[in-house]
Amino acid sequence: MSARMSTGLSTDMSASACLTSQAVPAPAVAALAFEDVTCTFVPRAGAQRYTAVDRATFSVAPGEFVSVVGPTGCGKSTLLNMAAGLLLPSGGRVSTFGEEVTDINRHATYLFQGEALMPWRRAIDNISAGLQFKGVPPAQARERAQQWLVRVGLGGHGHKFPHQMSGGMRKRVALAQALILDPPIILMDEPFSALDVQTRQLMESELLELWQADRKSVLFITHDLDEAIALSDRVIVLAAGPGTRPIAEFEIDLPRPREVSEIRNSERFVALHKQIWDVLRDEVLKGYEQSKR
Repeated sequence: MSARMSTGLSTDMSASACLTSQAVPAPAVAALAFEDVTCTFVPRAGAQRYTAVDRATFSVAPGEFVSVVGPTGCGKSTLLNMAAGLLLPSGGRVSTFGEEVTDINRHATYLFQGEALMPWRRAIDNISAGLQFKGVPPAQARERAQQWLVRVGLGGHGHKFPHQMSGGMRKRVALAQALILDPPIILMDEPFSALDVQTRQLMESELLELWQADRKSVLFITHDLDEAIALSDRVIVLAAGPGTRPIAEFEIDLPRPREVSEIRNSERFVALHKQIWDVLRDEVLKGYEQSKR
């Protein structure tokens, strides 16, 4: 594992690098890239401007699972909203597969902290809705929705309305609702934070199993460092706001596939947790002091 300061999207080549006759393959285009991104909110007259994100640079590779952690209110969700195209940066550039994001990111799907389920629709209809909105015939959309119900362990619950399901079941429906669209990028904003510890770990395992099968690019926002380490290929630490930016990133070299309830007990997990927390703790304390002012 290595910890390193965020350095941007390219690596400088040494002037003394040896030339060979063998062609060097071009690096893969990032699935999602933030290049010197700033986001400043301009309020109504009389109020002070607020810079939530200041010159942030980092990227997510195709098929990579990246988690972002930082103090409460530091700007994590702002970054995710810019990745989704729900919010445009004041400066810098957000791109997906090399194309600048200037509108809703059609390469990505967004899993919110709260469920975005329609209460008047049954589980199977909530899952199939996105396909129908894209013009897929209803019968075909429902068939694919049933397949996803099975994949998330709810094969016999498609007839239920959201109010008839537990929090964990609703979250499984929301996960299927997002993944059925087969996006190359998944944006997740603390999707399991409202669940109890046991259900949360079950959902984390479910997510890893689904991700392992399709290897989407994931940008995952969380307050839970244990969750970030258990799920990710890489963990990015943000500075306390205002004007947050990545200050360190850590490669997570735990073996895959992983069982999140077991991996947390390994010596390597404990060591990684300590190294990341040593950086994150100072930012959490800064954020706490700023919140009292």
